[in-house]
Amino acid sequence: MYFLGLSALAHDTSAALLGGDGFLAAIEESKLDRSRSTTGIPRAAIGFCLEHAGIVWRDVSAIAVASRPWRLWARRAAFRARFLLAAPVSSAYYQGKAVGELAAELNNQRILRLLSGDVHVPLLSFDHHLCHAASAFYASSFDRALILTFDEQGGGQCGIVALGMAGKIRVAHSTPFPNSLAWVYSQVTELLGYRPHEHEHKTQWLSLTAEPRYMDILLKMIRGPGALYPKLDSACFTRGFAGRLAFSQTFYDRLGISSHPPVHLSDEVRAALASSLQRACEIVVTELAQDLRQTHRVENLCLAGGLFLNPLLVAALEKDVGFARVFVQPASGNEGTALGAACLAHQKMNPGRAMKTFGHVYLGPSYPNEEIKQVLDNCKAAYRWAASDEQRIDEAVKLLVAGKIVGWFQGAAEFGPRALGNRSVLASPWAPYVKENLNDYVKHREPFRPFALSIPQEDTQKYFALPTPAAQFMATMGQLRPEHSGLLSTHALPKGKVRLHVVPRAANPCYWSLLKAFGAQAPAPILLNTSFNLFGEPLVVSPRDAVRSYFCSGLDALIIGNFLLVKS
Repeated sequence: MYFLGLSALAHDTSAALLGGDGFLAAIEESKLDRSRSTTGIPRAAIGFCLEHAGIVWRDVSAIAVASRPWRLWARRAAFRARFLLAAPVSSAYYQGKAVGELAAELNNQRILRLLSGDVHVPLLSFDHHLCHAASAFYASSFDRALILTFDEQGGGQCGIVALGMAGKIRVAHSTPFPNSLAWVYSQVTELLGYRPHEHEHKTQWLSLTAEPRYMDILLKMIRGPGALYPKLDSACFTRGFAGRLAFSQTFYDRLGISSHPPVHLSDEVRAALASSLQRACEIVVTELAQDLRQTHRVENLCLAGGLFLNPLLVAALEKDVGFARVFVQPASGNEGTALGAACLAHQKMNPGRAMKTFGHVYLGPSYPNEEIKQVLDNCKAAYRWAASDEQRIDEAVKLLVAGKIVGWFQGAAEFGPRALGNRSVLASPWAPYVKENLNDYVKHREPFRPFALSIPQEDTQKYFALPTPAAQFMATMGQLRPEHSGLLSTHALPKGKVRLHVVPRAANPCYWSLLKAFGAQAPAPILLNTSFNLFGEPLVVSPRDAVRSYFCSGLDALIIGNFLLVKS
C-alpha cells in the first residue's frame, strides 16, 4: 500500500510517499521550481514521488492532506469576530481573506480528486498540528512520548500538546491564535529589519551577540503572570492584532524605543531585542515542558512545528528539562506535515498495524553519472572523471586541505531546509579567512551567523560534550570541550557553543568516508558544512541547479557524482 501525503496547501508545499518499507520519497515543491515559497498543489513534487517509486495513481491507497479547510475557516472566523466592534475594518478584511482562502483550498481539493483521473483515490484531510505531531512521533520510534508542536497559526491554531502511546496520538491541549510564540518571533524579526517568515534564523543567531536586557518585558508580553501556556498581552498589540507590524504604542513605550515609522534601531538595541526574545521563548517552552513531563510522567519528547527549527531552543529543552530522549522532526516546518499526513492515513486505513517511517532525510531526487555528464557537456564545462569512490574522495580531500571551498553534490537530495552532506558547500575549518570567504563570496550573509561543523558520529565525544541524537539533523547545538577550544575557537559561539552536525556511517556512508579521509590529513575529521544554494534560493536539487550555482558563486570546485570541476 502507498500513501501520498501533502502538506497544507497554503505555503511551503511538499509531497511525501509512504510505502511498506517506510518513506520512499519526499520533496518540497520550492526546490523543484526554484522559488523560496510555493502555494497550491505541489504538482512537481507529486510527480517526483510517483515516478521515483515507479507507481501510478491506481497504486495509491489514499491521498492525505495536512489541512481541514472548513475547520481552519471556522477558527479564523471565530477569532476575528471577537474584534468586529473594536477593529471593524481589519476584522472585515481578514474575514473576507479567510473566505477567499477557504474557496481556494476547497478548489485545490477538487483538483486533487481530478488528478487521479478515473481511479478515484480516496482523499483524506487531517488537522495541521496533528500532522506535525504525527510526523515527529511516528518517526521517533518511541513507544510513549510527550509531543509538542508550535508554529505561527497552522490550521488556525498555534500549537498542541499531545501524548503518543501504542501507535496512537491523543491531543491534550491546543493553543489558539493569537497566543503564538512563532508569530511574535516573526513580528520581532520584521521589527529588526529582516524579512518575516524567511529570516527568523537571523534573529536567532543575532541573539547570541548581546545580553537579554529586555527579557522581562518580552516574557510578560508572551505569557501572563501565573500562566503556563503562551498567552499574549493584548495591550502590546494593535486592535485585532492587525497590521504589517502589529505592535502597539504600549509595546514601544515599555521598551523605551521610538515607534515613529520607519523605526530605526541601533545595532545594540537590535541585538538586545533578539537576545531577549530568544531567551523569553526558551523560558516559556522549557517551563511548559518541565511541567508536562512531571504531570504526565513521560520521559520521551517529540518536537515539530516551525518554532522548533530553532536549534538554540531545542538545545535549551535538552539541557534544562530532563527528558531521557528528545526527537526533533528534521523538516519541522510546513513541509514536514506531508510526512505526518501520510502516517495518519496509514494508521486510519490500517488500525493497529505497525509501520516503518524513516531514519534519514535523503528522500529527494538522485541522478546517475550519465545524466550529470549530459548537463556538463551541454554547459561546455571542463571536468575530470574520478574512476572510483576512493579517487573522488581523495580529490576532494586534496582541495579541502589546500583551503578550497568545494560544492559537494552526491546521492539523493535532502528533505527539509538543511544540507546534511548531499547538497553541501564544504571547507576546512582551518583554511585562512575561510569564514570571510564563505560569507563574502559564496553565501553573501551576515558574519554573526555560524556554519555547521560536520563530524563522524564515533569521533564526536572526543571534541564535543554530550552530543544528542538531534545533532544528526543539525537540529540542536553542541558544546566544545575545553581541551579542544583552541582547535576550533574561530568557529565557536559564546560559551563554547557550536552548530553541530553528527554524521552516522549508516545514514551517509559517502560523506562519512570524506570526513574520515580529511581527518587523516587535518587536525580533526571536521568540515565546515553549509547549504549548497545561491543567495535567495532553496537548496540545489538537480545537476543543472548545482552547475549554475557553482559558476555564479565563489566556489573553487564542484564534485558532482564522479565528476570534478575546478576553477583556475
